[in-house]
Amino acid sequence: MPRYVIHLPVAITDLAEALDLARTLARSLAFTPQVDLGGTTVSAEDAQHVRHWVFCDRIMPDRRRCAREADHVGACLPNDDP
Repeated sequence: MPRYVIHLPVAITDLAEALDLARTLARSLAFTPQVDLGGTTVSAEDAQHVRHWVFCDRIMPDRRRCAREADHVGACLPNDDP
């Protein structure tokens, strides 16, 4: 069965602010099973092939994903979503 990806352009001039907004938007939609938080990325408008990961997304020992920011310092924390 085909799947479709929604691209929702949001223009922000600062990478850190774009990552923060992407994190907030993704978490606000996390209750819907169609949203893949781990796949959330940010890219420059004129270099969309270069993506910055928003979440760490490492698989934890209990098979849940890490809920922290990408490239975080310190141990991963499990995502409490089922």
